[in-house]
Parts: sequence; structure tokens; C-alpha cells
Amino acid sequence: MDGAGQDRRGIVIICNLDTRGADIVFVKELIRSRGHEAILLDFSMEEPPPLAGDITCEEVALRGGLAIETVREYYRSNRETATNNQIAGAAAIMADLVKEGRVHGVIGIGGATSTLVATAVMQRLPFGMPKLMATPMAGHGRYAEIGVGTRDITMHNTVFDIVRMNPLLKTQIVNAVGAICGMVEASRGPALLFDRPMIAVSSFGFSEMTAQAAVGMLEEAGFIPVVCHAQGKGDRAMEEMIADGVFAGVLDLCTGAVIEHLYGGNRDAGPDRLKAAAQRGIPAVLAPCGLDFLSYGGQPDKLETTKARARYIQDAIRVQVRSSADELRHAADVFAERLNQSSGPFTFLVPTRGWSSIDKEGRPLFDPAANAAFVARLRERLLRRDAVKEVDMHLYSREFARAAVDEFVRLYGQIEVQEDT
Repeated sequence: MDGAGQDRRGIVIICNLDTRGADIVFVKELIRSRGHEAILLDFSMEEPPPLAGDITCEEVALRGGLAIETVREYYRSNRETATNNQIAGAAAIMADLVKEGRVHGVIGIGGATSTLVATAVMQRLPFGMPKLMATPMAGHGRYAEIGVGTRDITMHNTVFDIVRMNPLLKTQIVNAVGAICGMVEASRGPALLFDRPMIAVSSFGFSEMTAQAAVGMLEEAGFIPVVCHAQGKGDRAMEEMIADGVFAGVLDLCTGAVIEHLYGGNRDAGPDRLKAAAQRGIPAVLAPCGLDFLSYGGQPDKLETTKARARYIQDAIRVQVRSSADELRHAADVFAERLNQSSGPFTFLVPTRGWSSIDKEGRPLFDPAANAAFVARLRERLLRRDAVKEVDMHLYSREFARAAVDEFVRLYGQIEVQEDT
């Protein structure tokens, strides 16, 4: 691995040297052989490490608020407190390194504890900064889900535990180091530079044609559309990036995560859906795709209690059950509560001929009466009742995309007028 001719970059290695010292030294030397600065950040909690990190576990502990001796005591009696202290300390130190411009990428190496600590730190780093976790836990679905969360973290499955170097493990470590070095060398960094406003667009399969058409229309109108997959994780990430100020507006076609959270569906994006745009006051056009059904695939208890309802079955893990009028009224209350907090312009655009590709006349999930119950309750509870606009269209159509984009352009123009005055 020859680093000749490469720009020197800083790569932080997050690790616990007390159990994996020799293996981590190998990682550091590999990174240095590529011509980069390798910064060892040691969060060891159990024992004094056999060698010191560039950032020692003592420094990490103190930055988290506890002496390392206390951390080691807690590790045996209250491990969660010890772990949280080291996460807090490592994250604070990493924030300083980023601010100083010393960090261009980060790699974590280790097992379950290393995965928990390293990815928790990575989740607080800027979007776009290369982040890689090399661990056998990448093959464990739950750990991978927790580790990645909603952030741009790459999980590298080493298959074997990071204990005592051997030819098979060495192959995976070399691959992992090659991956993080390659990312850092090719990365444009976390600075988000763009010459046009970026607009979030929520979408999934049941709105895909509409979203694709809207993307082209937004581009023609002078925006940079960014499609966020509204399967739960994707729209949660969208909310976080709106809160971070990445997006200047949102075309929120698929808002079904709200009802999913209320009734335990698979597309649950958490309790904060719709809040970020309202709090930042950015223009938002919303539509009801995904409110017309609940995703209960793989949940036999939910499927049993809703067995009398119409459903659309794609496969064992994707079963869509028609939402009821009462459930939609409940969802409308939540929408109104959150939208009433908005300081910016918004429109809820309601297509009266159906809300998704599976909610249309002649198909099992078509239920205009239930949809109408949602609209009536939303109008009743919203402070800006004129923000609900019904259009004689189907959501899954190019004409609805046109209507939604035109409405967004109108709202965005209001923001520009306010800024000019």
C-alpha cells in the first residue's frame, strides 16, 4: 500500500487498546503506509492498555467527566455508565479534531463494545465525512441497525473477531483499511457546497412515479431535489437533515410514518416526524401517501387483529393493511398539532381520487370515506384551514406531481419575498 503522491489526510482509529493493542498497531501502520496520519483514540475501560494511544483512555475518560479509575470501577458494576462516559469523552475530542481540521475520516475496529462506542461517536460527525466500522457485528442485523442509525456509516463485516491476527483476519483488516483510505482520498469532505436550494422529497414505491416526475420539475424550477426513502429510517434521516439546515424546503409526498408510529407499523420514523420543517419555518408541501395503509408484514399479532380489513400483500415482510377512519382521525390530530407550530408556509395537498398506487378505484385498499374522515378532522383542527387543498386527481400521477411542485414554487416565492423585504 504505497501512499506516494497522495495528499496527507488524518484518519482517526477508534479502539480499545486494552484487549486489541497489537491488532490496532497493525491498522495504524497500514494507514501510515498509505501516506496518511493515523490518530489512535483509545477508549479502553477494563484494564490499563499495553501501549498508549495518541489520545489516551485517561484523556477520553476525563473529557467524559470521570477519572479512568472510576470508569474501570463502573465497568465492573455499572457498565452502561462507563460506556456512556467514554462515548461522551470521545465524541467531544472528535469534535475538537474536526474543528481543527485534523480529521478527514474515521475507522472503528473491534467487537460488540467497540461497535457500540465507535458508531455512537461516528453518528455525531458531519454528513459526508468517511466513516467505517470493521467488526464481526456487521453481520448481526440488530447491531448493524443500531450502529448505522440514520447516518452515512459503512459497516464492514470482518466475519472473524478482532482477536490475535491470523491470515483470514488480516485479509479483512487490510480490506477495511483500504476502504477507509480510499474513501478519504476520494472524498470531497463534509462541506455541502451547492449553487441552488436543496429540497427534500419523501418517496417510496407507492408514490414512485409521482416522485420521479416531481424531481424533474423541481430541477426545471431551479432546485436540487434530494429523494429520501420514506421507509422509516430514510424519513427520520430527512427530519434530522432538515433540523441541521441542509434543506431549504420539503416536498413531503409520503407522510405515512406518522400513522405508522401511532399504530406500530414497520415504517415508523419515530415521534418527531413533521417537526423539523415546522420548527425551521421552511416551505413545505405535504401529501397523504402512506397514510392509507399500515405496514404490518412480519407482525403476526397485528395481522391477526386486522384480519377483517383489506390488505395488499407483496411478500411475507411487506403486507399493507388498510387504515381505518378512526386511525386516520387520530393521525390528523397529530398532523394538526405539529403543523400548527409552523412559522413557515405549508400546504397539505389532498388528491381526492386516491392516495397511493394501491389506493385507487377498483383496488382493495380504495376507501374514500376513510380518507375523507382524515381531511375533515385535519381541517377542523388546523389553525390555517385554508392550508388544506383538495385536488380532483390521483396521487400516483404526473398531474399531481405538477400540482405539488407548482404549489411548492408558490410557497417558496413567499419566503423569498419576505427575505427581500
